[in-house]
Amino acid sequence: MAAIVEPAEKPAAIVPFLDPEFIARLRAALPASCLLTDAEDTVTYESDGLFHLHEKPLAVALPEDELQVAAVLRACRDFQVPIVPRGAGTGLAGGALPHRHGILMSLTKMKALLEVDVAARQARVQPGHTNLAISQKVAAHGLFYAPDPSSQLASSIGGNVAENSGGVHCLKYGLTVHNVIGLRVVTSDGDVLELGGGSLDQPGYDVISILNGSEGLLGIVTEVRIRLLPTPPAIRVLLAFFPTTQDAGNAVGAIIGAGIIPAGLEMMDTKSMEASESFMPLGLRLDAGAGLLCELDGLPEEVEELTTWVSALMEQCNGFDIREADDEAQRARLWWARKGAYPALVKIANDVYICDSTVPRRSLGRVMAKIDVLSDQHRIPVAQMFHAGDGNIHPVLYYDSTQPGQSERAEELATDILKLVIAEGGTVSGEHGVGSEKLKGMCMQFDETELEAFQAVRRAFDPHGVLNPDKAIPTLHRCAEFGSMRIRFGQDPFAHLPRF
Repeated sequence: MAAIVEPAEKPAAIVPFLDPEFIARLRAALPASCLLTDAEDTVTYESDGLFHLHEKPLAVALPEDELQVAAVLRACRDFQVPIVPRGAGTGLAGGALPHRHGILMSLTKMKALLEVDVAARQARVQPGHTNLAISQKVAAHGLFYAPDPSSQLASSIGGNVAENSGGVHCLKYGLTVHNVIGLRVVTSDGDVLELGGGSLDQPGYDVISILNGSEGLLGIVTEVRIRLLPTPPAIRVLLAFFPTTQDAGNAVGAIIGAGIIPAGLEMMDTKSMEASESFMPLGLRLDAGAGLLCELDGLPEEVEELTTWVSALMEQCNGFDIREADDEAQRARLWWARKGAYPALVKIANDVYICDSTVPRRSLGRVMAKIDVLSDQHRIPVAQMFHAGDGNIHPVLYYDSTQPGQSERAEELATDILKLVIAEGGTVSGEHGVGSEKLKGMCMQFDETELEAFQAVRRAFDPHGVLNPDKAIPTLHRCAEFGSMRIRFGQDPFAHLPRF
């Protein structure tokens, strides 16, 4: 039965509506308060953190348990209705952008901390549980959850799994995929997969790793078993300033090259520091070209030794005014210089766009310098802040879409940044995902054979094609629409496909 029904003589302005029988299936599957169909209720869900993309869902499902999730998915399969899963809506790539002919499923009602196993250093949580709250709840046991995206106050664990989120501590402690040891996932057929059981290894394919970062294309997560780590006995944060971004980049290379693996290593340029300082005065050195934050943890004696070592390396790379913070309040104040930069830019600018991508550490200084040149060429300012330790850069383009030509120039600049990243041996997304915003970048980075392999995995999990369509993995025809995007080999592998 068709998912979308339209009147025979429909005026051009009328929006398609869902089949009444399909709505009846949803009403049978969900409590009345867990299905939103009125426009004033669904408008809240029309975008995620990528504010310039908007689309209203035809309905919003808010299941309270796994059985309801499965029932909704079976209904979507039977009526071929697209379904977009959503966590807290903090994503920055349009991954939770609704489908105009489909429904959106929000997992925010499933937010329980189900179990804390202190002896095994594990916990089971539902997908709607927020990231930071986990560490807060297990702190009394001397434990914490390592992945800490900047949005951790609001972002949910299900969304973290979907995007394979990182954060400040990913350098030493890994991304979400390295800290998830079990999943319960509902497929588009409504079947439940239980993967991992808390053991360090499982026979068969590593399906847990495939699902981390799959952006809701393969299934909907209903439970996550996570690894907890012991809280380090000593933590210290260093903040150093440098004359140029190249000097700061050299310091990153020197620290990592010396065999030191900090808990976190973050860089900010002058524009980022200016934004943070305008939002919350911290006494940052705005006469510097860059600031570098380095968090060290371990035994007290180890932290002391590392502090001396890292400080010396920073000074050798022209670092100055090196500041230290030991207690939690002092550390939080220094970290705000980095974590507060993006919220500050959102407050200051009319429009912002984060061009999340990753480059080899050896290329950091060169890439930052080239991004500044591209910024001048396109006449769109860029603030640079990023996870320097693993090369995950976050150039923030800020502009005013109400001014003629600025949106177009910002889009051209973002494309040129991705071309630069790929040319340096990098990748078009580091931790924010592809969603609907980076499809062009995927066509630039991967060829026909690689994209078809991705699509084959997608079809194996969702043969009906209802889970988050038109996201993350572009079709070959979509790449053809973008035109000649391939740059690695100087040719367009999609030229034989028709442009639509």
